[in-house]
Amino acid sequence: MKNKLDKNVLTLFFEGELNSSNADSTEKEIEAILAKSQFDKLILDFSELKYVSSAGLRIILKLKQKHDNLQIVEVSLEVYDVLSMTGFVNIMDVKKALKKVDIAGAEVIGTGFFSTVYRIDQDTIIKVFNRTSDTEQIERELKLAKQAFVLGIPTAISYDIVKVGDKLGVRFEMLDCISLKNAFLEYPDRYDELIDKYVALLKKINTTESFDPAIRDIKKFFIEKLGEIKEELGDNYYAKAKKALESIENRTTFVHGDCHFKNIMMEGEELLLIDMDTLAKGHPIFELALIRAPYVAFEEDDPGNSERFMGVKSEFLHRVYNDILDRYLKVSDEDARNKIAIVCYIHMVWWNKVNTPDNMDRLNGCRSRLCALLDKYEDLNIY
Repeated sequence: MKNKLDKNVLTLFFEGELNSSNADSTEKEIEAILAKSQFDKLILDFSELKYVSSAGLRIILKLKQKHDNLQIVEVSLEVYDVLSMTGFVNIMDVKKALKKVDIAGAEVIGTGFFSTVYRIDQDTIIKVFNRTSDTEQIERELKLAKQAFVLGIPTAISYDIVKVGDKLGVRFEMLDCISLKNAFLEYPDRYDELIDKYVALLKKINTTESFDPAIRDIKKFFIEKLGEIKEELGDNYYAKAKKALESIENRTTFVHGDCHFKNIMMEGEELLLIDMDTLAKGHPIFELALIRAPYVAFEEDDPGNSERFMGVKSEFLHRVYNDILDRYLKVSDEDARNKIAIVCYIHMVWWNKVNTPDNMDRLNGCRSRLCALLDKYEDLNIY
């Protein structure tokens, strides 16, 4: 049996069938490998295992009893069905093999900093993650999406995690749809109607409650972000920003956290969210601040960013953002807009430090605007 020891993780590679005819010899072979190996975690790789019988299951159960952090990976659908029917997936960590998807020639219908969305055919969309290879992080996003869907938020349901070359992706089954960004461009005469749909979606998200403790509190998250940029702000402005954030009312309603129009699909007349990894709960000021970032803030110190990232002119993005605020807040309130901008610039300084630390123009610009606004306001109450 092939095996690999890497950083105290021992992986055993199974092949063919594991049944009554070879169970005894396989168990002895495993015992010999374990006896001469020093490891903290045991992984069983089933990528080449075609079948497992009850005799093979007994071997797996014995290994689980001796090694509590046992993990089984790359399990074919056939073998997974056996493990599922016998209850093994409930008592140990079992990962199905990921389906491989070829995106050669596929239409790109959305691009972002963290992912790219491809249309494979009329009914299938693949979201490919550019900056993560962590299946647990992606599974968390899928869980959040399903929870939001059950609570009534219109979310495109993902069906499985797939392998796209050396990257991970998520498969969505949808009818013929386009991004909300493209809807704005293709149907300019429907601009006001689309803005109304957009605002209705935001309000649906921001009025839906969740009491799941696993969903992060975005106010606490922002205070943590602020702590990471204390050096950039200095003690005085750090204290002002912390006091301002702490003044925000605590809420249990959802905040999407990245609800720009490239993360929204239009299927018929319905808007559907396809990116849920930033889902949190808290006050809507965070929602409005975080859509201000791609529509306004990224362009301010980086001319051309809007066209590179969003595919449209900055003037159009400003129009969309301003119209969203007018209809969401129902009043044109300069103080409310400035307070939303404070939250936005806290995020921008942090984002720049973490993701683009060499872009000093953006860092300095966002910090300067943030400090100027903090001199004007002590609280962040917007209504």
